[in-house]
Amino acid sequence: MSATDPSEVVILAAADMPEKEPRAASPRRRARPEGLVRSLLRNRKAFAGLIILAGFILLALLAPVIAPGDPSIITGQGAQAPSAEHLFGTTPKGQDVLALTLWGSRSSLLVGFVVGLAATAVALLAGLTSAFFGRAIDNGLSLITNVFLLLPGLPLLVILAAFLPPGLGTVMLVLTITGWAGGARVLRSQALSIRGTDFVAAAIVTGEKSLRIMFREILPNMASIVMITLLGVVIFAIGAQAGLEFLGLGDPSVVSWGTNLYWASNDGALMSGFWWAFVPSGAAIAFVAFALALINYGVDEVSNPRLRSARRRPFGTGTEVAR
Repeated sequence: MSATDPSEVVILAAADMPEKEPRAASPRRRARPEGLVRSLLRNRKAFAGLIILAGFILLALLAPVIAPGDPSIITGQGAQAPSAEHLFGTTPKGQDVLALTLWGSRSSLLVGFVVGLAATAVALLAGLTSAFFGRAIDNGLSLITNVFLLLPGLPLLVILAAFLPPGLGTVMLVLTITGWAGGARVLRSQALSIRGTDFVAAAIVTGEKSLRIMFREILPNMASIVMITLLGVVIFAIGAQAGLEFLGLGDPSVVSWGTNLYWASNDGALMSGFWWAFVPSGAAIAFVAFALALINYGVDEVSNPRLRSARRRPFGTGTEVAR
């Protein structure tokens, strides 16, 4: 075939076309968080977790209606097993366990979500700032993050809680201080990968402000990983609060799932076999953590196409092994 053959010219032109189109098209990809929410509502695991969590939140809001009055009031019937009069029984002191469990959900869920939002906000700010500005700022924030990651979590929690005045504010502060570092490392890595994309480079070239790029270009594309970080911190906060209060490092006058377990232990319910005094609060912590874990897994499944495709492929196929 000669060099001037028309068929050769057509073949060469067709081979060049796919390479020119990607170079010419450089649209900005901006993720939509509302699309993630719609996908979660269609995911069975996430939907089940949302239903369980919504049920606990509803019970917490209706606690003054279901169990009005002071939940710590002594009824005069100590260590009574569950009955028609007291559905969850009474504590060795004579307090109604159902009232303690319902009112305890208010402070436990409040601490969990407030700490989750606060620690995630700190982690997100540190991760975005470190990834976008780089160099000295990145080195400094990475050093601070690594210091908090290397510190043993439980001893640090105990020390801070022991030296600060008791109260929900102290618990929230302590858990926020000890709960942001792990999320900051993950969010920084995600932000770094988005920082190197074409649409972020185009925004920098056009002269957009740094804060606008961070929160309008990078952050929307991190919606799934931010939600996963938030859910993980909420689980950590609820469990850590219960642990601190069970050790007596919380405010004993505040009714929460952790203080319910603390008083059940102090009153000898664990040793005496009064299981109804501590099982409801422990089961509530477990069910809330289970619901959050279901939502977490649903977010991961929705945002990760490989997990969705793996569910559709039959187990043991060649394509599954290849991936």
